[in-house]
Amino acid sequence: MVKFKIILFSLLVFMFLGCEKGDSNGPAKINWDRDMCDRCVMVISDRKHALQLKDPNTRRVYKFDDIGCMALWFIEENIEYKESAAIWITDAYTGEWINAREAFYTTNNITPMAFGFSAYESKEYIKAGEEVIAYDEVLKRIK
Repeated sequence: MVKFKIILFSLLVFMFLGCEKGDSNGPAKINWDRDMCDRCVMVISDRKHALQLKDPNTRRVYKFDDIGCMALWFIEENIEYKESAAIWITDAYTGEWINAREAFYTTNNITPMAFGFSAYESKEYIKAGEEVIAYDEVLKRIK
């Protein structure tokens, strides 16, 4: 009976260790319609404009409902690690997480906080004639 308890306990320990989060370098899970923007405190529900970043020092994840909220948060909170943080944004076409710094952005879109910037991993999903800008230009325009 003691052997059985030891085996059972060992199995439980291994099961809990197996439940550890997978890729600690990638984006965290968003609890849509429950997680709130770390700047404006609105619920994150738009799956085509959400962002998240990871503090490179503490590994803490910050979540935003619009790229404008993140850009203003950088300024308001005087974030020193903004250049080294890993930042992901959802692709406006696929809804998949992409690298925010490498994305292509269009302007004049309907976004949760009306900043108007949508991100795309590829230019092929952007309509002809739309203005396309880079990540750094988005941040400049929000300031």
